[in-house]
Amino acid sequence: MLNKILSGISAGILISIGGSVFLACDNKYVGAVMFSVALLCICLKGYSLYTGKIGFIPEKHDKEAFSVLLLGLLGNLIGTVACGYAIRYALPALSETAEKICSLKLEQTLPQTLIRGLFCGVLMYLAVSIFRDRQKVIGILFCIPVFILAGFEHSVADMFYFAASEIVSLKAFVFIMMVVLGNTIGGMLLPVLMKAEKKEN
Repeated sequence: MLNKILSGISAGILISIGGSVFLACDNKYVGAVMFSVALLCICLKGYSLYTGKIGFIPEKHDKEAFSVLLLGLLGNLIGTVACGYAIRYALPALSETAEKICSLKLEQTLPQTLIRGLFCGVLMYLAVSIFRDRQKVIGILFCIPVFILAGFEHSVADMFYFAASEIVSLKAFVFIMMVVLGNTIGGMLLPVLMKAEKKEN
């Protein structure tokens, strides 16, 4: 159990580093590309990232898979929140940028947030599945900048941004939960469709 949580914390730390470089870049295109280092290192090291694992639940949904998924998510939360507060203290300018970003996020309606989370989930599944199946990083290098530049929502990255901005409220909590739900639906969408297609054939 501890190893699963620690793996999740490790992934949360890397996502926080990716989020930090995104906040630090004046050019959003450069920031979006540089954020890719987070998922690239997570996949290469095998750390537990919720958005990278949820898409494989339709394929393998036993007790162990759910344990890895949920304890990993807990670790993701711990890692991002700790890093968010550390970055707020060490790099105040980044926390100001995070505050502006998070304030805009909270202006979205819940359906908008759900849909943005869903499309991010689809791209995260593609990035990780291409890496797993083909041992190629091209999916990561393209899918991550695409979800960022499109304005889609990544739940674990958002945990970091909200911690760095120190926006703690019921509205922020509901926002994160809606993104988690969207990432979950989006991550499982393509695998479920492919499973249904195989049954038809």
